[in-house]
Amino acid sequence: MKLLHASDAVTGEVRLAATIGMFDGMHRGHITLINALKQEAATRGRATAIVTFARHPQETLRPGKHPRSLMTLDKKIEALGTTGVDYLLVLDFNAQLAQLSASDFMNMLHERFHVDTLVMGYNHRFGHDHNMSFDAYVEKGQALGVEVVKAPEYLGQYAPVSSSIVRQLISSGRVEDAMNCMGHPFELAGTVVHGFHNGRGIGFPTANVGNLAQGIILPHNGAYAVMVNVDGSWHKGMVNIGHRPTLDNGPQLSIEVNIFDFDSDIYGKPITLLFIRFLRLEFKLGSIDQLREQLTHDKTLSIQILDNYITNHNLY
Repeated sequence: MKLLHASDAVTGEVRLAATIGMFDGMHRGHITLINALKQEAATRGRATAIVTFARHPQETLRPGKHPRSLMTLDKKIEALGTTGVDYLLVLDFNAQLAQLSASDFMNMLHERFHVDTLVMGYNHRFGHDHNMSFDAYVEKGQALGVEVVKAPEYLGQYAPVSSSIVRQLISSGRVEDAMNCMGHPFELAGTVVHGFHNGRGIGFPTANVGNLAQGIILPHNGAYAVMVNVDGSWHKGMVNIGHRPTLDNGPQLSIEVNIFDFDSDIYGKPITLLFIRFLRLEFKLGSIDQLREQLTHDKTLSIQILDNYITNHNLY
């Protein structure tokens, strides 16, 4: 896959079939759209291209009210690179781009990037005049030499699917439902940082996850069964997102992961969590002994959940 930016251009005789979208989270609806793009491109003898944005358009259109991201730009580029498309055009959705009409945007894609087929998501709209009907996009495309085609809607087992729906699921703790919608677990990456060091004293040492990507969404406060990648290896674990009310550690939000059967110094190292299933809400217990008992139960349940996940997904 060749990565392009706004300052680039496609030269020569190459002609592209393209689709446009944020592709945040790379869910099953996105895969349906990309498969439609590849099919339409093959029918017309075109190379394939995805047009996406470095940051959500709402950051420009509604500063401070834009949705949090499901994945970083680097992770999105990595995910799109596995789809078999030929080109990825990453644009910065700035104030200038926001002023373009649908015709202006299509014309830019046509003139600079040789896009002559545009495959639109079944309910996708673009351009500052985005309230147009699909037929209006077709007419404007015809005037520019761009054939506009509508992709089918994802109608599989987990429909309806959208990035907005996935965000709602994750923010409410329903990470297993989010995983079903996306076709892969929600991923949270950061660095192991120093925390309160309470866990080791009660038999459940934790790695504190910090330095998260700015603007990334977090699951609802609570405990989750997670797969953990550190030093290039996968491990089973459980994570708590919240304020540790039983330990009275104050209002600071923490993300603390207990990695099972693991005892290495990993401070300062990158760490990635895959959220597999919600375990319980965070709540205050009456004593450290009750907390230890609850964590023992959480670990037993997590091992059952994660063993089943590993078996079904060949993670190792």
